[in-house]
Amino acid sequence: MIQQERIKRLNDCWLGGGKYVLYWMQAAQRAEYNHALEYAIRIANKLKKPVLVFFSITESWPEANQRHFHFMLEGLKEVQKALEVKGIQMVIRHESPDSGTVELSKDAALVVVDAGQLRIQKKWRANVAGRINCPLYEVETNLIVPVEEASSKENFSAGTFRPRIMKKLDYYLVPMNHSKPKLDSLGMKFQTFNIEDIDKALSKLEIDRSVAKVDGFQGGTKQAKHRLSNFLKNKLDRFADLRNDPTANYVSNMSPYLHFGQISPLYIALTVSKTTSPGKDAYLEELIVRKELSHNFVLYNDRYNTFACLEPWAKKTLNLHRGDKREYVYTFEQFEKAQTHDPYWNAAQKEMVITGKMHGYMRMYWGKKILEWSRNPQTGFKTALHLNNKYELDGRGPNAFAGVAWCFGKHDRAWGERPIFGKIRYMNAAGLKRKFDADAYVKNIEILEKRSRR
Repeated sequence: MIQQERIKRLNDCWLGGGKYVLYWMQAAQRAEYNHALEYAIRIANKLKKPVLVFFSITESWPEANQRHFHFMLEGLKEVQKALEVKGIQMVIRHESPDSGTVELSKDAALVVVDAGQLRIQKKWRANVAGRINCPLYEVETNLIVPVEEASSKENFSAGTFRPRIMKKLDYYLVPMNHSKPKLDSLGMKFQTFNIEDIDKALSKLEIDRSVAKVDGFQGGTKQAKHRLSNFLKNKLDRFADLRNDPTANYVSNMSPYLHFGQISPLYIALTVSKTTSPGKDAYLEELIVRKELSHNFVLYNDRYNTFACLEPWAKKTLNLHRGDKREYVYTFEQFEKAQTHDPYWNAAQKEMVITGKMHGYMRMYWGKKILEWSRNPQTGFKTALHLNNKYELDGRGPNAFAGVAWCFGKHDRAWGERPIFGKIRYMNAAGLKRKFDADAYVKNIEILEKRSRR
């Protein structure tokens, strides 16, 4: 089922003749449980035309580096092969997404694109909408409830957002049917950027190579589903109790795959909902309420990547304590190299640098301490966001922006006042030790670090 509310027309052009229906794939990098792809196939079948999928590899995505590109290309290789089985040609080009889409739209009856709430995504879509001569439809497929259907304004906490989105779930939390194109596009001739050899493809890109790929995560829908299956079988039952213990590792590790659109959140939610696990509700809260709240944030708050995104009370309290004496103050370089006095913070930073993903509970502690140990809260915000986006596979997206902002009071309430933090929620090492064996966590990361140096 594709609910009409998922579909938005972005221009007023008339349906063209065209040789094909073009699906401009960008945020949903998968060949299944993809409403945008399914919509393109259904329209193409009605028009008796084939479907062509276009993906652009561009260096212009903010803060993307070799780590991110490698993971993405692993997934795209799988998508290209899966689409070929369906009779759909995937054209990959090394150029600006909007320019490439405009060029390919000249022979398209209409264009379909998946939805995205970040500024750069909205800019690309608006540019294409104004330059092509056929209809452009945007289809939401990376959210269970389309962001504007969940709420028409920015929500300031999960408490206000939860009832709004929960009352929509019965309508949207339904399985998808997959259609097969009646005509294939495999025989059409197009120039394409070859990604079969990922290292060779990467060598042709002008990207930041200072952050290497990670071995612990392989991109693609198959890997995502394999990890999900393992999580459901071995970890979901105790997720609610152990998700905040980084030594237990009872998390799903879905965030990198969700970030690149390599797996559908709807597919995950439906799969989890079928279980009778006691951890089901806690996990769906994270997947639906918390994740989709971050998309609400970036859509309605254009300052989502700056200190200015915070609520007035948070900015006020942090600025009132801006001049408070700090026992420790570190530079960006010291943070990046994990050179603080705190072994738990250093371990968290190393986990992120080495593996491409920091445990969620440690990421909260990590962000809080950057606030505490920076010369002012504005500098701390920039430091946390830059480090997170540079090293995390799931960085540079709505969850990343909301997660860093949370450490500075976003989507939270005022707490008891204290130095430096003001009324922002405080975390310390003693709190870590009460929740889990923090020293064991440090030892685990030390072992990981030694292995990485071999």
